[in-house]
Amino acid sequence: MKAITYSHYGPPEVLQLRDIPKPTPRDDEVLIKVQAAEATKSDCELRSFSYAVKWFWLPLRIAIGITRPRRQVLGGYFAGEVVALGKDVTQFSVGEQVFGSAGIRFGAYGEYVALPQSYTMVAKPRNMSFAQAAAVPLGGLNALHFLSRANIQPGQKVLINGAGASIGAHAVQIAKAMGAQVTAVDSAIKEQFLYSIGADHFIDYAKQDCLATGRKYDVIFNMVPHTSYSAAIAALNPHGRYLNGNPRLAVMLRSVLTSRFSDKTAIFAFAGETREELTTLKQMIEAGKVRSIVDRVYTMEQAAQAHSRVETEQRNGAVVIAIGDAP
Repeated sequence: MKAITYSHYGPPEVLQLRDIPKPTPRDDEVLIKVQAAEATKSDCELRSFSYAVKWFWLPLRIAIGITRPRRQVLGGYFAGEVVALGKDVTQFSVGEQVFGSAGIRFGAYGEYVALPQSYTMVAKPRNMSFAQAAAVPLGGLNALHFLSRANIQPGQKVLINGAGASIGAHAVQIAKAMGAQVTAVDSAIKEQFLYSIGADHFIDYAKQDCLATGRKYDVIFNMVPHTSYSAAIAALNPHGRYLNGNPRLAVMLRSVLTSRFSDKTAIFAFAGETREELTTLKQMIEAGKVRSIVDRVYTMEQAAQAHSRVETEQRNGAVVIAIGDAP
């Protein structure tokens, strides 16, 4: 089968399309013919081994590969079709269209991936293409995880910093579905996109510090690593909630103190990416509450271009790679 691989860390050009053995599912696994995979910021960080948040560098390097990557096929989020089942599989059937997460196995940049039936994957939404569905799990699961913990009430004011990428764009839609008034923060080129998916207000971070406007918010969801923690807490209303999706170690420690010794709550817990949450997202999509955020779709031969698009941060939403002969 064809797969996008990398044998050493580096720039997008280290990605190579080549033939590798097709996986065979074990007794508890399903074999999926991948139709589309999201090219994520995490994929780019793993490929280059360059991270904005540094505290987990050493343990991650040991886990992923010290001198070269142990798993040479990236791709954690996908949509595709089940084509074979292990003898113990009871939760899926051949021909079923699914979307979800490949977890730490990765492999969705290949034409086929074998995954345990227990992994976070469910039937694909009826009203989305494979490319559109592949763009949901990463951003949707993370956004739903955090915003569910924020206990947003109708009419509350929510600020989303870093709203134009996969997690932020899903957060805008989910917060709106919860009845919030949403202010989105990102670069000027993303303004119309963010209004189109439901943002009520927009702040161009290049022109204005979103935390220095004098406005107060009930919830701040921050995806930008070097945002001032003190300024974010100061911009909250009494009993406000600060959600940090990219925490530095110092921010994690300060979050504990804020939650314990003030009337505000700071949350940095990592998303569990559960099947129940993905089912909730599917239901929201089919009900029209969450829609596609695909920016561009690239072919497997254009994988390096897809990664470059993600890294330039010029995208409006998610970048997707069509796998195999998928249109």
